[in-house]
Amino acid sequence: MLYNYSQLIEKISKSSGLSNEEVDRRVEAKCAKLSGLISKEGAAQIIASELGISFEKEKIKVNELASGMKRVNIVGKIVKLNPVKEYNKNGKSGKIGSMTLADDTGNIRTVLWDTNHISLFEDSKIKENDFVEISNGAIRNDELHLSGFSDIKLSKDVIENVIVERKTVEKTIFELRSGDNAKVRAFIVQVFEPRFFEVCPECNKKAVNAHCETHGTIAPVKRALLSVVLDDGTENIRAVLFSDQLKLLGLEESELENFDKFIAKKQEIIGLEAYFTVSARNNKLFNTMEVIINNLEKLNMESLISNLR
Repeated sequence: MLYNYSQLIEKISKSSGLSNEEVDRRVEAKCAKLSGLISKEGAAQIIASELGISFEKEKIKVNELASGMKRVNIVGKIVKLNPVKEYNKNGKSGKIGSMTLADDTGNIRTVLWDTNHISLFEDSKIKENDFVEISNGAIRNDELHLSGFSDIKLSKDVIENVIVERKTVEKTIFELRSGDNAKVRAFIVQVFEPRFFEVCPECNKKAVNAHCETHGTIAPVKRALLSVVLDDGTENIRAVLFSDQLKLLGLEESELENFDKFIAKKQEIIGLEAYFTVSARNNKLFNTMEVIINNLEKLNMESLISNLR
């Protein structure tokens, strides 16, 4: 498992009874002995081993997770369980499961690729609101991923006061990466004409010719999609709002179907500056990154001035 240097020092200190300063001194000495051929993190791992400390089976908290971590062991509560999806990409087909796992420090989207793990949910052996223990997970794109080498099982541990709200960090558009959930301060600089599509009223999946892959022949429901461009001075990016998010901009789906009303609203929207809570993803059709707008906060100038002071 990978940690940053300060985390390693804290953990070694706690496990060994040595002070942070003493552990840091031993790490510096080890680096000097190896003539700088190893990083401080690597030297700290050697010191931990010399002290008989192993992190391999240690359970970690959500707020300690970092990009690139492997062999992650964690206990959490399933606060949201998403439907299993099927995929067919590059000639490979399969299933993918996902959920939100939470503890008392935060929560993280968790993705399951192994059919044995997915079957536990399909057979209701593991359900929403259950506490689970995960072993050998890996962090990719700010998500916890479980492969065939990972393990998931029910846990007897009960965590009080789990954090359900998704933590978002403030980033610039330039800093955004696919999979990020972030807050960006930006302007809407362009608004495109809305697009309309039909969905199944049962599962909300896209319907084609009044047909749903899951529910067969249906009476489809019309939905709207609006694309805008966000710009924060570092970069610009296409942003998407679906039917439920249109109200964030003071829009109703019925207004989008009326061209004159849409043009009037468009003029009100262009130039709007706000904090946008977004989820970044890759657009497979255009092979570019875009964001979905989940929420927006209008700027509080008094708060901004106070923060600057």
